Amino acid sequence: MTRRLLVAALAVVLTVITAMTSAAAEPSSWRHVPVPAQLRPQAALNEAVAFGPDRAWAVGTDAVGREAPGFPLVLRWNGTAWKRQNLPGIRWQGELLSVAATSPTAVWAVGRDAAGAAHLLRHDGSAWRESGPPSGVALSKVVTGGGETWLIGSRGGGQALLRWDGKGWADVPVPPGSVYGLHVLGADDVWAAGSTDSTAAVSHWNGTTWEQTMVDGFPRSAVGSVLAVSPTEVWAGGTSGFVGGPVGKPIPPLLVRFDGQQWNHVTVPTGFGSVTSLTPAASGALAWVSVSGSQKLAPPGTFPPIVPGPDFFAWNGRSFAEYSEPAVAGEGESSVVRLAPVPGTATVWSVGRAAGPENTFAPRILRYG
Repeated sequence: MTRRLLVAALAVVLTVITAMTSAAAEPSSWRHVPVPAQLRPQAALNEAVAFGPDRAWAVGTDAVGREAPGFPLVLRWNGTAWKRQNLPGIRWQGELLSVAATSPTAVWAVGRDAAGAAHLLRHDGSAWRESGPPSGVALSKVVTGGGETWLIGSRGGGQALLRWDGKGWADVPVPPGSVYGLHVLGADDVWAAGSTDSTAAVSHWNGTTWEQTMVDGFPRSAVGSVLAVSPTEVWAGGTSGFVGGPVGKPIPPLLVRFDGQQWNHVTVPTGFGSVTSLTPAASGALAWVSVSGSQKLAPPGTFPPIVPGPDFFAWNGRSFAEYSEPAVAGEGESSVVRLAPVPGTATVWSVGRAAGPENTFAPRILRYG
């Protein structure tokens, strides 16, 4: 009897070990996470920020039809599901474009109403409330980092950058051209991704002045994301330009890397699309690159000549591993992809919008890890 019990126990242990080994051997993948069922058919998400496994926010718009203005939308991840957040006193129509946070009690979101007026919201840990936006500025993005909070927008037909000084929003000089993205390490250490009249450009703020560098030789190229790992490792991503070609020609993605001396092009495993996010690992090193509208050339002699490409690339320090978004019943490919890492973990959120039935779109949330 004792021998039979021992053999049975060993069998159970071996079964558990085998199952654990098999699970560990299975590669991780991106998974679809449902949005709240009460969202309207034309809802869409623009950006997300996370503070832990049970605390993340995503913002966008909750719309009824393709032409009708939507309503500002905030979703909250509680560790189990995404839930819609109440926005008491906020009754304007429009959308929230961006969200960022310096702490769980200082979450910022910027938006624009149907008339084009800017809106700035702040979550203090208990509720969302309107916060007075800078006068005369049309806001497009909020960025945090190094204890800092910065805004990107426009004023009087020109670019505007503003920094929260603890009491109000102070203007910061703007580098030549346009700024689409920031990586803020401190008040005197900010990297800006954008473009000039001639090509893509990255600028560095030292607290007093901007130093700007052109990072691509083609006209009409631009970078919208930048990630500074160290003074000798800075990444920037966007779209490459081209000269001539038919209207509507797909544009290649652009990924460049600074080694402390010069910017070098880095090949990504897709032919067309736009790099939309550069996401760090817990160490601060580059972990993920996302590409919206990813496409690649099909094998010669096949139709169609251009097919969907991988949407996500994981960087291991030497090369990229390719990942595609999972198929979602009743929806097509994503047209907008924005990444948000969960600090201290390998988990990453992707939010955006995907193609829906009959030329509509639908909110899309994916998760890795």
